[in-house]
Amino acid sequence: MIKFLNIFRQDKNILKNNIKDIEKIIKKNDFINGKNVKVFEKNFSKFCKTKYAVGCNSGTDALFLALKSLDLKKNSEVLLPAQTYCSTLFSVINAGLKPVLVDIQKDNPTICVNDLKKKISNKTKVIIIVHLYGECSNIKQIKKIIKKKKIYLIEDAAQAHGAIDYSYGKKGKTVGSIGDMACFSFYPGKNLGAYGDAGAITTNKRKYYENLLKIRNLGGIKKYQHSIIGFNSRLDTIQASILINKLKSLNYNNLKRKKIAQFYKKNIKNNNIQILNYSEGCVYHQFVILSKKEKKLIKLLTKNNIQWGKHYPKPLHKLEATKKKFKKIILPNSEYFSSNGVSLPIDPNLKKKELIKICKVINSL
Repeated sequence: MIKFLNIFRQDKNILKNNIKDIEKIIKKNDFINGKNVKVFEKNFSKFCKTKYAVGCNSGTDALFLALKSLDLKKNSEVLLPAQTYCSTLFSVINAGLKPVLVDIQKDNPTICVNDLKKKISNKTKVIIIVHLYGECSNIKQIKKIIKKKKIYLIEDAAQAHGAIDYSYGKKGKTVGSIGDMACFSFYPGKNLGAYGDAGAITTNKRKYYENLLKIRNLGGIKKYQHSIIGFNSRLDTIQASILINKLKSLNYNNLKRKKIAQFYKKNIKNNNIQILNYSEGCVYHQFVILSKKEKKLIKLLTKNNIQWGKHYPKPLHKLEATKKKFKKIILPNSEYFSSNGVSLPIDPNLKKKELIKICKVINSL
């Protein structure tokens, strides 16, 4: 069986260190807001080239807390792409705001700027751009559009740890450092994954940072001092310790993902398959291909013991929970991606013989 992602194989060299760190935390009874939470926040903000990072308990909560920290009026409009994980949408709804769905591009999984322009209104207060599959969204272009408008820009970087936006020049800008705030998930399967749920928010603005520290910790920084109404959404010390260790090898693993992606691009030669237009700075959390013969392709991969994924089976306006809310909406590109997309194995430690087999099976479609 060629696994979609093998976390044990990926983390084999650091397992002993992780276990030692967990033992230390248990001995010190240092589970909540421990020393390593601050260490990780410092390390991760440095990695993202931002001034601040605030750990929390999931990527979903990161989005929710970021929205709540803006203190917007109820039903303020938030624009977001329709082709992404449900957390992005549910965070908007749970924050008491009104989601406005935007289509994605035809050959790229990020938000369509032309559709975005049409949907910006006087009620628009936030745009959430999603760096889907590790691909940089076109932030520079969007920032120009909203330059003279009072609209906040939040990056959903749940799948883009270490991605670089080279539209800003040769050195580029690191994802997580470009918007007003950026939200990360450290779900175990992410490029940087914990051993459970975990998340973080990065920002360069001190006022957001100070507010987020309170909001994630029941409204206060110190115990029993609650200056605002907040939420229980802390990053625990065990997950922070694991993330400290795994952050050290993130760039190396991202490089291996890029090499796997290049192998796929070079060796998948089939007119029934569309390779997406990924940019240079993509870190390939997923490698998604499109095919009108999607069902046949899935059967072929399964028959040959190759694990595959669907990211995502339905766009946000077609979910059971939301289809009544968005029943009149048609977003052709998002719908096409959902119907025809298949995610290929992208484990950083895939062997060459495994990659050859995957490409051979796909080319036989």
